[in-house]
Amino acid sequence: MQIRTSMHILCRALVLASLLVPAASAADTLPKSRAALFADDEPAATPAEAGGREALFGDDLPARPAPVEAPVSRESLFGGDDLQSSAVAAAGTLAISSPPAVKGFVQNRMAYTWPKPSHWSEMMNHFDLSAQGRLSSNVKWKLGARVDYDAVYSLTDFYPQSVENDQRFNFLLRENYLDISADSWDFRLGRQQIVWGEMVGLFFGDVVSAKDVRHFVLPEFEILRIPQWAARAEYFKDDFHAEFVWIPVASYDNIGKPGAQFFAYTPPPPPGFQTFFLNERFPSSSLSNTNYGLRLSILRDGWDVAAFAYSSMSAAPTFYRQIVMNPQPTVVYQARHKRIDQFGSTLAKDFGSVVLKAEAVYTRGRGFELSNFANLSDTDGVVEQNVLAWVVGLDYNEIADTRINVQLFQQHIFDRNPDIIPESNENGYSLLVNHKFGDKVEAQALWISSFNRSDWMLRPRISWNFEKNWRAAIGVDIFNGPPLGFFGRYDDSDRVYTELRYSF
Repeated sequence: MQIRTSMHILCRALVLASLLVPAASAADTLPKSRAALFADDEPAATPAEAGGREALFGDDLPARPAPVEAPVSRESLFGGDDLQSSAVAAAGTLAISSPPAVKGFVQNRMAYTWPKPSHWSEMMNHFDLSAQGRLSSNVKWKLGARVDYDAVYSLTDFYPQSVENDQRFNFLLRENYLDISADSWDFRLGRQQIVWGEMVGLFFGDVVSAKDVRHFVLPEFEILRIPQWAARAEYFKDDFHAEFVWIPVASYDNIGKPGAQFFAYTPPPPPGFQTFFLNERFPSSSLSNTNYGLRLSILRDGWDVAAFAYSSMSAAPTFYRQIVMNPQPTVVYQARHKRIDQFGSTLAKDFGSVVLKAEAVYTRGRGFELSNFANLSDTDGVVEQNVLAWVVGLDYNEIADTRINVQLFQQHIFDRNPDIIPESNENGYSLLVNHKFGDKVEAQALWISSFNRSDWMLRPRISWNFEKNWRAAIGVDIFNGPPLGFFGRYDDSDRVYTELRYSF
């Protein structure tokens, strides 16, 4: 019912926008924004396959402005207003009258978990379809949806019924929005992806996105991220960019159900206690629970620097606990979301064969679960902490067809409570090596590890573009570390997988 209502509202908005937008004059049809000038929604180059490093890790630098061409005719040098206006108007009319651009993909992923009890853990099928077009010279639209069906829950009975019901079949609205351009302003209204930062395999400055973490962070980012229902206003002036975001009804991380392969971690209960999970509690739909933020960026001498402030009901939940002694000693958990404030900065600089990237985010009021059960009278088992997280990365591509990425990162907890699991300084690093063998075969390996303990994840993968629009891949996901480690908690989830994808 909610999907039908959302689609009905979006369709009414499309019709209303087409009636309200006046016919464009010649001046109106000239590019007046970054999106119009550089065609952000229509990349000039064919996008990389999702299995490639650009699509998987999303590490492309902002597109450089096209050089200004010198006048090549008397009309272009001295005016030629009538001819130019006619050409621009004709181009605008052609774009509006053109049929919508339709694209998508069909993908199958088969994963087998080998630690005992070994089992099939994923037989996922994705069908993604989107279309985009124009209502006028300054109004664009996009509609998108994805259907997921995981046959492992139909063909096996390894997982609990609640997990089967949650992960067998899903219909997901993807990006569904209107784009409206007006002089130096761009407005986007609807369900959309808002990405403020992205590092290789890590999320630091990407504070707005919600994520589907039912398969941890293993899927491609295009599948992992959940769009937000948002109103976004962007202002462009030379090399300056300002962006304001308001999210009236937020999306939250999808953590799945207890008993799933990668269900969110909670501290183990004391001996003699059992664990019980209540249904997740989401914030009510009220004005006080809306999310909002501001991001400012500038490109100066090749340095792309941005700063942002964002206040939100945390997309990632915190598990609150209650101790019940009768009739059976039980630790009762419930996932909840509370407001946090985040302030951060990102930068990128291209030095030729080396690209520098960095992100830093300060989070005020982040909730941490207490691991100490000594005080059974504790009311909720949660403590709030202020956290600074930062990451610095170098991308090296001097070797032909080879990319090497190295990152160092840290999470610092101010005035750390001694009863939480993370240490005051959690330090780590990552290494990515990617190499292309001709035009069809690509191999890569991603390693992410902690300096604090032997806690790591290794993801080698080989992909083969055997036909146009077709890609096959095989890979391994290996986790290792202590039970309380970020990766070690999934030590029994090592798996081998295959993928087959057709894009259109």
